[in-house]
Amino acid sequence: MTSIDTNNLENISTDHTLSISAEEDTDNEDKSSEDEDEKNNSLDDLAADEEMRRHYVKKNEFRRISVAAERYNPEDDNDSDSEQPLIYPKTSAQRQRLKDAVCHNLLFRTLEAKQIDQVLDAMWEKTVQKGEIIIQQGDDGDHFYVIDNGVYEIYVSKEADFSKPIKVGEYNQTGSFGELALMYNQPRSATIIANTDGVLWAMGRQTFRKLVLKHAFRKRQMYENFLRDLTILQSLTDYERSNIADALIPIEYNQNEIIIKQGDEGDRMFFIEDGECDIYMNGKFHKRINKGDYFGELALLNHEPRSATIIAASPKVKLASLEVESFERLLGPCMDLMQRNTSKYLK
Repeated sequence: MTSIDTNNLENISTDHTLSISAEEDTDNEDKSSEDEDEKNNSLDDLAADEEMRRHYVKKNEFRRISVAAERYNPEDDNDSDSEQPLIYPKTSAQRQRLKDAVCHNLLFRTLEAKQIDQVLDAMWEKTVQKGEIIIQQGDDGDHFYVIDNGVYEIYVSKEADFSKPIKVGEYNQTGSFGELALMYNQPRSATIIANTDGVLWAMGRQTFRKLVLKHAFRKRQMYENFLRDLTILQSLTDYERSNIADALIPIEYNQNEIIIKQGDEGDRMFFIEDGECDIYMNGKFHKRINKGDYFGELALLNHEPRSATIIAASPKVKLASLEVESFERLLGPCMDLMQRNTSKYLK
């Protein structure tokens, strides 16, 4: 990867991060001195600006012609899933670090355990040095990156030749980037530069689409069919059910595992995809619920602690969970019906 002097970049960019450096504080305290310096150094600033402009123009002369802005459609992907998946060997420590990074990433939260394992297998470790350009605005997107560690600055240029890049933010020790170009088959929309030495986990375009986007598409189809059969959601439109399907997160429990505990704070509700669960109230068995039933909504509706304990009754219970933010945003039309159905816990 090409390296550049990030200090020069900062001289021609505006820092939009929330933190204000001590150097900026000094400038604010001595405004008149700063104005005088700007007059004396104006020619130097213009020269530096022009040098950076030439750097980007020259770089772009040899850039590949961008791919067409065609959105990836999983329905049109007829590649066989029987192909041997890519596996990049990792130590136990590396695999655990990658798993920790992936599990906190929104793109992977909807994947099941088997799919997460495939993602871990398909990613490789990439070490980077301070000043290294990871992705360049305007280039074709070939890889998606998950941050293991390090600080990475985000620059965007509004110029046709990508000159005068402006810093618009940064990733600090966590996050991911590069997925938009792979999802929509468009050129990179920003430049990412390492501000420290660091480690990234990388995944190629085709692998990303097959393991992440295609699985997400299939998951949506599966959940749409599942939600369509739930009486509680009959009043929703297909579009509203699709939004809920996108927000659902799969989770599995083994027999006798506690799913929610009476008295705890509630942060999500659950739909039973497969298996059975037992409801306990005040330590006593109340009733058994199964596929198509839901629970956990009371704490979200009433903003109160959990009113019951739910325990997995089958050898394996598959659930779809909906977090409180999505619950409040997406289930508005069903709130009244859910309130009326709370009597199920009293029967």
